Amino acid sequence: MLAIDSTRKISFNRSISNGDLVIVYERHDNMKAVTVSEGSVLQNRFGVFKHSDWIGKSFGSKVFSNKGGFVYLLAPTPELWTLVLSHRTQILYIADISFVVMYLEIVTGCVVLESGTGSGSLTTSLARAVAPTGHIYTFDFHEQRAGSARDDFERTGLSSFVSVGVRDIQGEGFPQEFAGLADAVFLDLPQPWLAIPSAAKMLKHDGILCSFSPCIEQVQRSCETVQSNFSDIRTFEVLLRTYEVREEKMESSQVNGNGSNGSLPCKRRQCSGGAGVLTYPTSSVMARPCGEARGHTGYLTFARLK
Repeated sequence: MLAIDSTRKISFNRSISNGDLVIVYERHDNMKAVTVSEGSVLQNRFGVFKHSDWIGKSFGSKVFSNKGGFVYLLAPTPELWTLVLSHRTQILYIADISFVVMYLEIVTGCVVLESGTGSGSLTTSLARAVAPTGHIYTFDFHEQRAGSARDDFERTGLSSFVSVGVRDIQGEGFPQEFAGLADAVFLDLPQPWLAIPSAAKMLKHDGILCSFSPCIEQVQRSCETVQSNFSDIRTFEVLLRTYEVREEKMESSQVNGNGSNGSLPCKRRQCSGGAGVLTYPTSSVMARPCGEARGHTGYLTFARLK
């Protein structure tokens, strides 16, 4: 899991210890986060898995149940955490998150302000991007939601890089103590135009603002507001299409004659004319679009402080 040492370096402990958070992987669409506890067990369709058997193994290990079934124990990267976290609100997924981190130019040492925190999906990736010398200050108006997010950052080892505050940013704006200190500001609010004037005061010269909105009407009103203090205003919609790659067996047939294709036949069938038909086993790797590919999630509007 993510660990912090005395020099505030972020790293993965490659061996699993008692108390670590692991992602138990059954298949790409079936994973869960489990805290390792010696003496505890995990039960699923593959059997019973003892946590004590996991301790000391490396992340990525394949472990077996009492019935011979198996799962993989993966490190809780921000990408995997996004897929298993509790959805307290609608979350951002990997396609939008990666675009946000790149376009906001977030690197080690950056100071980023965020509102609202929600389920903490984006915050987790932002924290990894700014570590080990940067910091994320994230705010949510809902006290219980903010507390749950704070607990999650403790579980994933990111609490040294993330501070969670309870505040109505739409009504009160960001705290004045951050004025002129933020490299980037991210807004995920129902009325982001109310928070944009405050965000402008928080940004450093040439800092970047991003607003995530599910509806184009929100985008239009936000763009009208940012024109007074921002330039290079752009809006994007990121659409991701996922493909499933699998190996499938196929059969090819050849009428038996004097020639041979050099392969051993799998079946022999008799034709009406007496000739034999040899069927040879073959396989092919097929790539097909997943049936549950996500479509529209929201619009990302970026603007740079003049």
